[in-house]
Amino acid sequence: MMRRKNVFLAILLSGLSLMAAAKDYSAVSFGAKKDGMSLNSAIIQGAIDYIHEQGGGRLVFDEGKYLTGTIFLKSNVTLHLKKGAVLLGSVNPFDYEKNKYIGWTSMIFAIKQDNIGITGEGMIDGRGFLTAVNMVGNIQKGLVTDPLKYDRPNETNRPQNIYFRECTNVRITGVTLKDPASWNQTYDQCRNLYVDSIHVDSKSYWNNDGIDVVDCDSVVIKNSYFDAADDVICFKSHDATKICQNVIVDNCTGRSSANGLKFGTVSRGGFRNFKVTNLKIIDTYRSAITFAAVDGGFVENIEVDGVRSINTGNVIYLRIGDRWSNGKQPYMKNVRISNVYAEVPATKPDAGYSYEGPIEDLPRNISPASIIGLPQYKIQDVTLKNIEIVYPGGGNPHYARRGLTRAELESIPEMPTAYPEFSQFKELPAWGFYVRHATGIRFENITLRAKESDYRPAIVFDDVQQASFNKVNVAEPAAKSKKQVFLHNTTRSK
Repeated sequence: MMRRKNVFLAILLSGLSLMAAAKDYSAVSFGAKKDGMSLNSAIIQGAIDYIHEQGGGRLVFDEGKYLTGTIFLKSNVTLHLKKGAVLLGSVNPFDYEKNKYIGWTSMIFAIKQDNIGITGEGMIDGRGFLTAVNMVGNIQKGLVTDPLKYDRPNETNRPQNIYFRECTNVRITGVTLKDPASWNQTYDQCRNLYVDSIHVDSKSYWNNDGIDVVDCDSVVIKNSYFDAADDVICFKSHDATKICQNVIVDNCTGRSSANGLKFGTVSRGGFRNFKVTNLKIIDTYRSAITFAAVDGGFVENIEVDGVRSINTGNVIYLRIGDRWSNGKQPYMKNVRISNVYAEVPATKPDAGYSYEGPIEDLPRNISPASIIGLPQYKIQDVTLKNIEIVYPGGGNPHYARRGLTRAELESIPEMPTAYPEFSQFKELPAWGFYVRHATGIRFENITLRAKESDYRPAIVFDDVQQASFNKVNVAEPAAKSKKQVFLHNTTRSK
């Protein structure tokens, strides 16, 4: 895997380096106003078109605020935002286009373009809260048609900051991406995507993700910070004939009122060949790591090495479901997660942030990390190595209880069509790890600590074949001779 990583990274960087020698053009020289009040959409689009027709270059924005609605980036053109330069989103929803080919709304689109980028130390500020509020007003006046579910416009009708579709050689470096009205930045069916040293502040409205990568091939995301109301680094597969593959994520930090690193909000195709290193997740409502294959797709050959998860509601959630499979058989195999330190709080980890995660799926005590397949689709070959998780403990059977009898274990619902979240099963019978419907699960040097006594054992395996335990340590106050590993319908590997 490491050799493959170095080869495709070298190819990616060599292709992107051709963009560095391009000619510079000043946005002001085309007539762009940087007063934050004059709408520049047509001027910026004209500049992009001209640079594209001249063979390419950088459209440079000096310090100032450039008000804009929808623009389309074209081949061999880079938007370069100098320090203090802001592409400022219009708060008039009618200044944005919902593209018919993509089916989404965005400030910056690129469709089937090559050698494009957004670079510099400047900012893209979508001002999404104001735009969304104005959109709600338009809906209520009957000016536009929208379902307005949960009193919010549909996410496809609210502008993202960036949506690139079917593009090759994409470079996003240095910039700050702030306050979209919907998802923040989506790269869909792109090839050779390089994201480095960006700062994301994406918590001004509902569905504000950090970054969404959909069915892309050869991706690098590194040295970046994400603060998001919704999922932080989210990989998706919308097309059953496509997959997300050959991905490197390195040295990134995320905070979320949903999940940290996530696969499978939609998983119709699959996810293959990922290397994730040096990941830090803080103050996150749901799981630091969620890998899900619930729509007929697959998750295969995934390595996560080096995670620090502090004040996060859950640490690891691996899940196979059967939601929109349309006859396809989902699978998950060959997943390796190592060198993890995590602390799970007793209280709500995103309390005080705007757009907090909901109070849901109660009653339940603190949920364990989980690996949960289906009887007919078992999760295969997962290695967890060098992992330490500190839990609050304190599970109270008088509040919520799940016992260890066969009837009680079998009463846990399968929930094959449910949205994949660690809390979906409510109370689970373990406080540290719960594994169900799996084969080839290896625990190596695992330490689980509870700050208070819990009525449940630390680890429960149910319907697991070829389970392996090597150096599993459990610390729980007043546990005495309590049995901390409970195996039901489970066989150990030889």
